[in-house]
Amino acid sequence: MSDALALMSGMLESFAAMPALEWVAVLLALGYLLLAVRQNPWCWACAIASAAIYLVLFARGGLVMQAALQLYYIGMAVYGWRAWRSGAAGVPLPVSRWSKRRHALGVGFVLAATLVNGWTIGRSTGGWVPYVDAFVAWASVFATWLVARKVLENWLYWIVVDAVAVALYWSQGFHPTAALFVLYVVIAVRGYFAWRSDLARASDPATGAARA
Repeated sequence: MSDALALMSGMLESFAAMPALEWVAVLLALGYLLLAVRQNPWCWACAIASAAIYLVLFARGGLVMQAALQLYYIGMAVYGWRAWRSGAAGVPLPVSRWSKRRHALGVGFVLAATLVNGWTIGRSTGGWVPYVDAFVAWASVFATWLVARKVLENWLYWIVVDAVAVALYWSQGFHPTAALFVLYVVIAVRGYFAWRSDLARASDPATGAARA
């Protein structure tokens, strides 16, 4: 009981001491996710602003891959905005699913990139952090692409990535951000079921074929 109270007290102190800039990034990131669940293109505007702030914060905190990842987020946010609004031939992009083969290729890419990138960074820093940092970064690259293309399974990847990110950010002192990612896991679950329902509604009852 005392350990739980101490943890709660530490969390409250961390929130109270959190810089205003990180608060802004947290709120914008949360806004991005909530709007993404609703398939609102304005989620990408929140993503750009949040990523720009986190770029600075993570660079200061020594999370190299997380800082670099924010540049990718900004680029993908621009792409996502255009893709969600115009889709193909001016038609808004629908929710779709990927085949098992495409997912296997994506997962293989993430694992290979994680090992290579983690080993490269770890040669100078050592420890497990470079590998976890690399995994979160490359898995996020993959999952963000799936979000931009409105692939349903992106939410399943985010559940795993966000859970790992909680441990990473907490260990590096980003306690409020770690707490945010706990909430991300919950919202990702909600996002999966919301998008799955939309995909079911979009299915053609005459042919049973979902839009892809």
